[in-house]
Amino acid sequence: MAKYKFIDHTADVMFEAYGGNLNKLFENSGLALQELQVELKNVKPKIIREIHLENKSVEMLLFDFLQELIFLKDTEQLIFSKIKINVKDNKLNAICYGEKIDIKKHECKVDAKAITLHKYEVKKEKDKWIARVIVDI
Repeated sequence: MAKYKFIDHTADVMFEAYGGNLNKLFENSGLALQELQVELKNVKPKIIREIHLENKSVEMLLFDFLQELIFLKDTEQLIFSKIKINVKDNKLNAICYGEKIDIKKHECKVDAKAITLHKYEVKKEKDKWIARVIVDI
């Protein structure tokens, strides 16, 4: 099963992420967000960041998590190539592995500015979870 795919969109970047459970959906969504910014194969897991969030809605919990990844990129220049997630009882615990962005080492693509709510969707279909996300670049 694919982890995520990018979808043509006029002004921003849209992706769909997939997971057999919520943990995998969140991990794959986070990696898709990172991949649209840099070539992940060049990002080494040198720095570890833990993220703890809570939201009554699984949709908004994912939204908050993706926004937090953008915040860490903007404030600490961190990008992550490995993400481990545990979602339980409306709480997210994430351990993210990566390093500071180095333009000499990392092939920079686009700069994610924010996650938008336009066409934003998280749903369960049969045996998998799907998230559709538009990223403002």
